Amino acid sequence: MNIVHELDATGLACPMPLLKAKLALNELEPDQALKVHTTDKGSIRDFKTYAELSGQNLISSTEADGIYTFVFLKV
Repeated sequence: MNIVHELDATGLACPMPLLKAKLALNELEPDQALKVHTTDKGSIRDFKTYAELSGQNLISSTEADGIYTFVFLKV
């Protein structure tokens, strides 16, 4: 997997992490990956729902020390 862009959305509240991720995904080509870091616990629900509704592939969702990390593979 080719992570092309890494987005630091830590410290931002809902809905900003999701909005910034959507903008970043729009800039990618299909089969390129985006990694997003956020501290907003609501991002877990938001990013999962976004992936389901948009058809984007949410490859991973992890949490460590209050930092949530998501990896999307653009379709």
